[in-house]
Amino acid sequence: MNVGSPIQSPGAARMSSRSPEEFRLGASPYDRGPGRGKEPEDAYELLRRARRLTAEGHPSAGGAWERAAPALWRVGGSLTPGDHADALDATAFACRGRARQAAAPLFSRAADLHERSGQHGKALVSRARALLGAPEPGATVCAGLGELGKRATALHAVGRATAAETATVLLLRCRARADLLDTGPDPVAEAAALRADLARLVSFVAPHRTSPAALGVLAEARTLLGRVTAPDDPAAALVHLRTAMADHRAGGRPWPAAEGVLLLTGLLRATGARQEAAALLRAALGTTASRGCRADRARLCLALARTPAGAPGRPAGDEEVSLLGEAVRHADSVAGDGRLSVLARLALGIARAERGRWRQASALLREVLSGLAEAEAGDGDCYGYGYGHEAARVRAGAWLAFCALGLGEPGRAAREFARVAAEARRWDDLRHGAALSELTARALGAAGSPEKAARAHERAADLWRSAGDHAAAARSLRTRARQVRKAWGAAAAEVVEAEARREAGRARPGDGEGPAGLRAWLRGLPEPYGPPGRYQVDVYGEVGGAGTGPLGPRRREEQEVTRVQGCV
Repeated sequence: MNVGSPIQSPGAARMSSRSPEEFRLGASPYDRGPGRGKEPEDAYELLRRARRLTAEGHPSAGGAWERAAPALWRVGGSLTPGDHADALDATAFACRGRARQAAAPLFSRAADLHERSGQHGKALVSRARALLGAPEPGATVCAGLGELGKRATALHAVGRATAAETATVLLLRCRARADLLDTGPDPVAEAAALRADLARLVSFVAPHRTSPAALGVLAEARTLLGRVTAPDDPAAALVHLRTAMADHRAGGRPWPAAEGVLLLTGLLRATGARQEAAALLRAALGTTASRGCRADRARLCLALARTPAGAPGRPAGDEEVSLLGEAVRHADSVAGDGRLSVLARLALGIARAERGRWRQASALLREVLSGLAEAEAGDGDCYGYGYGHEAARVRAGAWLAFCALGLGEPGRAAREFARVAAEARRWDDLRHGAALSELTARALGAAGSPEKAARAHERAADLWRSAGDHAAAARSLRTRARQVRKAWGAAAAEVVEAEARREAGRARPGDGEGPAGLRAWLRGLPEPYGPPGRYQVDVYGEVGGAGTGPLGPRRREEQEVTRVQGCV
């Protein structure tokens, strides 16, 4: 960019045609990057810094323009149309959470200004990003992105769009297709077609890797290729993702690499390479400490806490608890991403509970439930929650009941278990409702209420029977018999014991082999906000499986809410 003549006359295309407040729509969640706290006061130096960060693709560019534009405005200057467009693009990138709806119009206005500046390739990139910001991305959006891709390819052929700009438009269409893979009639075939297109995109941009911008697009294309390859060929996906990480390092831009790190380490966890996954996550946290997106840093902390060196399922150690606390702090600073805050608090609350810190854990778990309730009772904008909030509420309530038992309050534990059991009984997988009903019954027995405990055990046995687990039903009936003996005598108990023997006779091999301990049972509850489909990714970077959760096939709106959003 030419820094020699940055200011137009006050009468020309002035920034005063818009308020400086327009740059604050996104409430930038990024750290300020290098030089934080020592930023120049001079308006022209602020402008040069914003241009440099924009050219680098730095996530702090939005904040830099937020400081440069008002400074110019105060001294009677204005932005050129090209600078104005770059500023709007950077501001749109910072629109996250509930502010995300403001991104599309900002990208659209940026595209118009890029056109005025003769930057036709940049204009197409901004138009593509505006399309992706539509409330309901789908086939129509993909068709629009396809048309933009053809225009970008034609412009590149005549030298009016760079390889990086052209590849970015093509990559954005591939991302939209990846987000829709699980909604089509044949996701596996669609994924194969997308992988072929991504391979062609990699071949197109690879010869231009000497350009930092092109190298960044190449890395992101390989990251997406790894994501859509992982469910069908994990070994090939590892190759794609490792190559993408090498490209990010070669480009000297660590900030957009978090998505690839999360995908790679998620795949390593799934294949048992937990130590390598932990080392990669620690390295990524080191490079994003002062320069990264806080949402990504929270996700990296959550993923590392999920990757202990020891056996999976063991209680969290000091490092994991510390990481979860950091994840909570970073998640709370990301406006509008309630899902991330819920997951961080829930994980920290469970870690506290497993270490016997009942009161600290209870406070965190109540915050989770309160946040979910506020989201549902608010103005209808529950961005980041989606249908998966039911699993979050059940898991939080069940662990809150566990804390109540630890505090010697079995009556309160029974009430909490009963509340979440009632919710879980509506799920397609009846085993969760059955297990929570059984835990309710046990808590009632510990509270000295044999009649209520007997009825709860009967409900649990009915649910186990409906779920086809006759051995578990027999177990509930045997426990019910003990409570019946206390409440109504030996004769009534013998009737229940006979029913338990009949139920045990119907059991098949493998029935009733679930965990017998309370804590293992609670670990088996469905995780909230898991991947909504086979080719989707959760907050930990783990690619989905069958595309179903505790409530059966995921609804379309949940797929939209849980899409992964990278920093760039």
